[in-house]
Amino acid sequence: MKEFSSCKAAIDFCLEKQYFSVSHLYHDEKPMNMHIHDCYEVYFSISGGRQFLIDNRFYSIMPGDVFFINQYESHHLTQIDKAVHERIVLSIHPTYLKAVSSDATDLNACFAHRTGREPHKVTLSAERQKRFLYYVHKICNHHEYGEDLIEQSAFVELMVFLNRLFAESHIAASEAESASLEANSSQPGRIRAESEESAAAHLQVDNILTYINQNIQKPLTIDELSAQFFLSSSYLCRIFKAATGTTINKYITAKRITIAKSLLSEGYTVNEACERCGFHDYSNFLKAFTRAVGISPKKYSQFSGRA
Repeated sequence: MKEFSSCKAAIDFCLEKQYFSVSHLYHDEKPMNMHIHDCYEVYFSISGGRQFLIDNRFYSIMPGDVFFINQYESHHLTQIDKAVHERIVLSIHPTYLKAVSSDATDLNACFAHRTGREPHKVTLSAERQKRFLYYVHKICNHHEYGEDLIEQSAFVELMVFLNRLFAESHIAASEAESASLEANSSQPGRIRAESEESAAAHLQVDNILTYINQNIQKPLTIDELSAQFFLSSSYLCRIFKAATGTTINKYITAKRITIAKSLLSEGYTVNEACERCGFHDYSNFLKAFTRAVGISPKKYSQFSGRA
């Protein structure tokens, strides 16, 4: 398989072939706002040094972190330094992943289960990072008889490996979180103080994100949010942009389109999706959806097999 050097080209290939693709990236293409796409994404960070906003979850990105993003989750990558950011991104068509799953082994699990404080993320040990890269090498560096079967079998092995780690990590994370809460309650020293300080830094924006997500069907405005949180509109916009890397209006639009895609895939009509995701104005919904997804809501519904 060809290893892409452009994330956009890899996604286009994945969607066109209804298959999967691999991109190895060092530099940025044109910066993206909050966005969604019709394929799964496995994002493996080699160098770290960034921040992710996935739906309403913040993540700092460290070397060895893997993120699992499904086709309905809006996300945005924020640059927090100017160093080269090396990463490997797998774009996977959901139909293909379902086809290579079995009744006993659901390879979609890492894209569907969302529990715990960091539901999209797994951190790999040095040894497991080597194993991840081994599978990627096996997928992309065979150019001989049977290469199609080798890349497919290596891909399935990689997804089994990642799903096992995903399950293990989230069980371990739940246990560690309980232990941490118990330990901090009995240790009023510097560690707890630092934890409280870190939590307070994002508290206002966390509350704003939660409010937006809980009221996404309503006609949200910056003035309404300012009144709700007793903040000036300029200050509200400034802290939101500083924390998330995107604006409030762009976040709301991306979130509503995410919901609309899910509704259309479930069989709701275009008008129903428009109302339920909070747009209310059909013309604005049509323009925003088409600009973000690349096709109209009606065509998206047809391609999802639900029209």
